[in-house]
Order: sequence, then structure tokens, then C-alpha cells
Amino acid sequence: MSPGRTIGRLLSSQYASLPRHSSLPSNSSRSLSSTSQYSSRIGLKSFTQRRMGSSAAAAAAEADTVAAQANYKIVQDAGNFDEVQAKRPDFDHSKPIEVTKTPNPNWEYGQGVPGANLAQKHHEIDPYASDRPMINNYRLLVSGIAPRPVGFLSTVNSKGEKNLSPFSYFQVIDHDPPMFIVGFSSRPGRVKDTYRNLKETGECVINTVSENMIEAVNSTSIDAPYGVSEWDVSGLHEAPSSTVKASRVAESVFNIEGKVIDIKEFEDHQKPGMSIAATVLIKATRFWVKEGTANEDYSHIDLEKLRPVGQLGGMSYGRITSTFEQPRKKWSDEAPKSEILAELDAAKPVDK
Repeated sequence: MSPGRTIGRLLSSQYASLPRHSSLPSNSSRSLSSTSQYSSRIGLKSFTQRRMGSSAAAAAAEADTVAAQANYKIVQDAGNFDEVQAKRPDFDHSKPIEVTKTPNPNWEYGQGVPGANLAQKHHEIDPYASDRPMINNYRLLVSGIAPRPVGFLSTVNSKGEKNLSPFSYFQVIDHDPPMFIVGFSSRPGRVKDTYRNLKETGECVINTVSENMIEAVNSTSIDAPYGVSEWDVSGLHEAPSSTVKASRVAESVFNIEGKVIDIKEFEDHQKPGMSIAATVLIKATRFWVKEGTANEDYSHIDLEKLRPVGQLGGMSYGRITSTFEQPRKKWSDEAPKSEILAELDAAKPVDK
């Protein structure tokens, strides 16, 4: 329950306890007239005060937004990126994805991490410390929780205007039912268009991002005015959906139509001039897989055809050039072959 809502109810209850009518002298029409004139003056004054108060509040909110924008450093200054990139090797589109052994094929149960330096200590950080800038938390998280899939969402607003945007805080969280979560971080001024659209219509399409799409996808992150279509900005092509109004990205290997199940807004963390932070829970309503990219029963997408990219720290993205397989094993199969598992098995508590 927000403090604003609580205060509103208290004020309403206080005013409800006041008498609804005041007694006026019965023998004086002049009293009625003067009371009416007095009430009109009070009403005009009250209206003027409200209008002035509203203007002052708007001006204060604008000042808060300007101050927040000055301190907002999420969008990194790339400098002369074209000049830097020109000195780097070309992207190799033909490089196959290699499958190797695991990092330590001879690893045994109880062995831990061979060669790990346990003398190297960890530094404790309070993310809410008064002297720790918010930008430090952002940079730490995106560089330390990596790689992250790109959440590429297409939405429409209540007027049918289209939006397309990538998100860093995104993940699939279940398969039965198929569920996804998207995080919207606080930023100066209004909330992101995608978040506004999700609240208005409750629908979206999640589109996968492959290597050959990344420049077009990244272009949709530009701060276009509300109502401007990033489809036009990027040149990506629309494909019709079945269960939602938003279009699918035709270039994506995999599209997921979805509807909003729940929204959580973090009111207690909102700061002056900043939009509210929120997470949105989305339930899939339809899958689309590009033909020729999956097996016969469409239960597995070929990694060579998907060619996903992952988000890293700063402005960096990563591609997959090498993989290894690591099967999940069963205790009943492994315990007889491992001395340490056999000892743990023998020492386990007996169920009563």
C-alpha cells in the first residue's frame, strides 16, 4: 500500500465526518446572496490556487527530470566508435561453431575447482550505500551476470501505434506453462514505451536475435519519441501474429507471442525525476519457428541456424563459437562408481 493512497483515504474519511449543510438565517435573502457571492469568490480562488499549484508541481517535476537526466549515465558515450571499429578485424560470418571436450574431462566428485585460488578474497559491497553511485551497480551487474539473452519485444499501444525494442533484463523462467520475465529499470522522465504498451494492451511478441540482426536490433534502442515506430528506424520486417496484435519480426528464427500475467512496480525505490522500475511476467500463447531451423517435431532449434548473441558488460556483445556438452547424471548410476558418493550414500539419514 503506497503512502499516497493511505493519506488519500484518511483525508476522505476526515471530510466525510464534516456536516454536509450549514444552517443559514431564514429571514435574509441578502444573506443567501452574499453567501453565494462569497462562495463564488472562494471557489474561484480555490480553482486559481489549484491551477497554480498544478503548474508549480509540473515545473518541479520537470526540474527533477532535468536533474535526474544530468546524473543518468547508463547510455555510455562511445566517442568516435567508427574510428575504433575500423581498426578491428572483420566479423567472420562463416566461422563454424566448434564442439570441444569439457574444460576438465577428468574431474571427479568432491574435487571442487582444480587450480582455484582460494587465497583471493571477495570484496563486500552494499548496493544501497549512500556513497555508491547507482551507475556502479549497473556496470557491475551487466559485466558480472553475463552473457544475457537479448529480450527483443514488439508491442502496440491502445491506438495501434507500434514499438520495437531490445531489453537487457530478460529471461525465460519456465516451460510449463511457458513463462518469461522482463525488467524495466528506472530512468529519467517517463517510462519506456514498451512498458507503457504492455500496461495498456497486455500483449507482446518476443523475438530472438541472431548475429546477422544485431545492427538492426541495436538501432531500435534509440530514444525515439513516443509513437514513432522502430520498425521504420530498423528496416526489420513485420509478420502477422495469431493471438496478439503486435507483429512478429520476420528475420527472427524464433518468435513467441505472449500476454501479460502480472506486473510488479517498485514504488518504494522510485526517486524524484525518475520513472518507476518494474518487472513484467509474460505467458506465451503461441510459438513460431522458422522452417529449416529445427528438427522434425520442432522440439530443438539448430544452434548453427539460430546463431544467438549475448549481452556482456558495457557495449559488448558475444557470439557462440565453441560449445561443450555436460550431461546431468543420476545418483543411482554414479554412486557405485565413486568412492566419495558411496561414502555419502552410506552416511545419509534413514527415512522413518
